[in-house]
Order: sequence, then structure tokens, then C-alpha cells
Amino acid sequence: MVQKEMLRSSGNRLSIGEYLIERLKDYGIRHVFGIPGDYVLDFYDMLYKSRIKVVGTAKEDGAGFAADAYARINGIGACCVTYCVGGLNLVNSIAGAYAEKAPVVVISGSPALHKRVNDPMLHHKVRSFSTQKEIFDQITAASVVLDDEQIAFQKIDDALAVCWKSKRPVYIELPSDMVSVKPQYPYINKSTEEKSNGLALKEALKDAVSMLNMAKKPAILADVELHRYELGNELIKLMDKTGIPVAVTILGKSVISEMRSGYIGVYEGGMGRPEVQKYIESSDCLLMLGTFLTDVNLGFSFKLDRSHTIEATSEKIQIRYHNYQDILFPDFVKGLVKSKIKKRNAKLPDMPAKKKLSTKTSNVPINAGRFFLRLNDLLEDNMVVICDIGLSLFGAIDLIMHKNTEFIAPAYYTSMGYSVPASLGVSLANSELRTVVLVGDGAFQMTGMELTSIARQGLSPVIIVLNNKGYATERYIKEGEYNDIQDWRYDKIPEVIGKGWGCEVRTETEFVKAWSVACSNTESFSIINIHLDPYDNCPALKRLGKKLKTGKRP
Repeated sequence: MVQKEMLRSSGNRLSIGEYLIERLKDYGIRHVFGIPGDYVLDFYDMLYKSRIKVVGTAKEDGAGFAADAYARINGIGACCVTYCVGGLNLVNSIAGAYAEKAPVVVISGSPALHKRVNDPMLHHKVRSFSTQKEIFDQITAASVVLDDEQIAFQKIDDALAVCWKSKRPVYIELPSDMVSVKPQYPYINKSTEEKSNGLALKEALKDAVSMLNMAKKPAILADVELHRYELGNELIKLMDKTGIPVAVTILGKSVISEMRSGYIGVYEGGMGRPEVQKYIESSDCLLMLGTFLTDVNLGFSFKLDRSHTIEATSEKIQIRYHNYQDILFPDFVKGLVKSKIKKRNAKLPDMPAKKKLSTKTSNVPINAGRFFLRLNDLLEDNMVVICDIGLSLFGAIDLIMHKNTEFIAPAYYTSMGYSVPASLGVSLANSELRTVVLVGDGAFQMTGMELTSIARQGLSPVIIVLNNKGYATERYIKEGEYNDIQDWRYDKIPEVIGKGWGCEVRTETEFVKAWSVACSNTESFSIINIHLDPYDNCPALKRLGKKLKTGKRP
């Protein structure tokens, strides 16, 4: 899908800005999200004249969230902003992309080099001209300033290569007077693709296969890096070949279709289904592929015996207590698929009932549990669910995803406000997907303004606001008036924007009718304002709140 390495000569004398655009296209980037500003306007002009579409957002953090979600579907994303007042608004969303391994290219304009003589106080400057870069040093895998025309092309290539390899954001700063500068001498990209150490890979695979074949109850725990490195099909091959059952983490949810035989559900420690927890934690050989061992991702519980684990990620291959160096994660996974691992006929725990609810709906006030059960029945094959954190995320864990990469959520960094701008990125990354956004009222009030960006692009996501008048998760940790927020008429927002359709829902019957209208509305966004009791919740979130309150593991 993406041209990872390219031998390019600058004999045609591209400028620095033009070369950056060409390389973005080489990596498969078709959209760049952001807001213009005076220090980046010349580069914006170049973008508009190229085949890359510039997508304006209401605020820079929305551009970051959109680029993050775009990267999760497309493989890599990009955003472009001005200096400091724009770039510093990106910090939270790019920090989240770093934490959850979403490869986003951050491009920021900055003051002209020739205007920096004697350290003048130019507008947007904070402390020094390097302040913004120093901040992004901490939340990106690489950061460069294109301040020397002779090495600018190499810096661009190096940064993009790091972004692609590490699946983490990178920062590229472009001074306004360098955009149109052309290097004096031709440039040739001589990058070479990294390879695994063949002997180390062979030894690691031998060790892993031996451990799997000796095990009586092997299991696979699949996580986010299988998404990022597009290894879902390899996981399916491994499942089919070996019969070893698969559970996923929250971040790994939908890496494969959850309708497949051998899939047992989401492992989230003590927060999840007891039968999944028991199966995974009692395995005598747990193959952990691309795992992030985070508190939220594993339900604040980690009862996995390292002497029974094979852990493979982009950063390490560890088998029991043995570490293997210089092995690429995709090579290890593909090597397992080709290895002689014996076939199993495992007795699996029962999945949650997949039968449809009764077509009869209730006119009593809708609650969260019933809402998620009904939504599970209504989801279609072409829909991708994007969850914000809190009730939206934890209630959606048991939704059954029909295909791969149909569930997107900030399940580790857990930044509120992710989902609405994320739907912008997902919709543009794959126009065949219909996005369904689950967002709490608190999170919506942070970034819901991106509906204006969605409307301008003519997109048609279904936005479901779970309106419980405040911050539900915090209520279960510690009660206080600070958890309450002003109620909005979310269903009236289309009247403000001048586009879209909205309605209020208080019963299950009303929700089913609203869903039908929203799904048939393909011309604009739809927003459904679902009124819930402030203390209504799902079981997983209740257990999480109780655990956080006591400070004990479930």
C-alpha cells in the first residue's frame, strides 16, 4: 500500500517544500489535516496545488486526532499547522498518537531564519525559537528542522522512515523562508530497508515453536501492533493452521473478525468476562503478539506468568526470560505462520450470545446495557465503531465486530474528545466505511465543534451522544459536583451548523427509529442525543470505578 523506500534524485531541482509533498505522497498520504497560519501559508499553497487534499479543522487538536485515526486506517497520516499557537495545540493529540503507536507526520511552519537575527520577539514565539521543537522532542520518535538546504532532503527521508518503521509520530519544522529553497547539489536517497538477523530469527522461532508444541493449553493474546503492522491476515493464518484460540486486548479489538471460529473475546483482566480471564491466565503457553501491557488495556490486572509467555513486539522478542535481539516483529509473526506448529482442538469458552434481540422494543427509559445490546444487533458490515473513553468505550467492548479494523478507540492514553474528529480521519481514509461514533457528553463538549469540518467535507457519520450530564467514570471513583456539566441540546447542533440531522432519544423504541433515519441519511452527519440517568453504567465501568476508588486490583 505504501512506498516505504524510494531512490529519488533531485536532478529536477525540487524545492524543500515540493520534496516534502512528494515524499508524503510516496507513503500513501492523500489528505493533510490542519489550520493555516502566516508561517506556513506558502507551504499550504504548495499543498493546495498538489494531489494531496488539505482538510481544514476547527482547532488544531482536532487535526491531530483526525490524523491519528486516518493513520490507523491508512497506515500513516499527517497534519500541518503554524508555529506554537498552532503546534502547541497539537501536543495532547500527538502525545496520544505516540502512546498508542499511530504514525502521524507533524508539519509545522516557523519564523523565517533571516528574521531571527539578534533573537527578536516575533509573534507566536514563547521562550526561544527552539521551544516548540524541544516539546515535540518528548512526544515524537524523531524531530527535525529544515534549516539547511543541503541536508533538508535527507532529514525529510530520515524522519519519514522513522515514522513508518516505529509507527509513531515525527515532527518536521519548516521555516517560512525555506519552503521554496532548492538545494545547490543533486540529492540521492540511498536508504536501505532494515532486515532481521537471520540466525537470531531462526533461533527465536525454534524456541517459540518448541514451547508451543509442548504446551497443553496454548493461547494467543493479540494486540495493537498487529493492527499497525497490518498483520491481521497473518494472525488468521496462524489460527487456522494451529487451532490455537485468540483473545484480544481493548486496543487490539477488531484486529480480526470477531465472528471467526477460535476467537474467544476481549481479555481485560478483572474487568472482563471471567471465562476469558480464566482461559488466558491459565494458559501454559501464552503467545503475546504486539502487546501493550498497560493498565487500561489489561483491565488493571496482570496475572500472566512470564515463565509461560512468548512476548513479541516491535521493540523486543522475549521467550520466557530469554531476549532475542535484531528481529523485526513482522518477520517473527510470518515465521511462526510458516513453522511446524501442531494443530489443536481446544475447548473454548462460550462467546456472548449472538442471537438477535426481540424485535419488540420498550417504551421505558433506555439504559446503557440495553442500548449496547440493541446497537450490537443494528451494526452493519460496512460500519466502523469509534469510541471515546468512559462509558462509550467500556460499554462497547462486547460489541461484536464483523470485520477487521472496525473498532477504534484511545484505549491506553484515554484522551477525552478523540472520537468526533477521529471520524473525520476515518471517513477520508476509507470512504467505504460508515463511521458510528459513541461519545459521552463531556467528551463531545471538548471537540464536538469538528462537526463543522465533517459537514464541510460532506461526510455522514452517525454520532451517538451518551448524555448522562457529566463525567460518569469519575462519579464511580469519587462523587462531587465537579463531575457535573451543563446539559446541551446536542440534537439542535445541526441548526447551528446549517447542515445535518438530529433528534432526542429517551426510550429504546425511539432509538431504533432514530437509528433507521440516521442510517438512511447519507448526505450529512446525524446526531442522536440519548438521555441516560447520570448514574446508569455498564458492568465493566462499574468494576473499573470501584477498583480505582479502592486502589486494589479486581
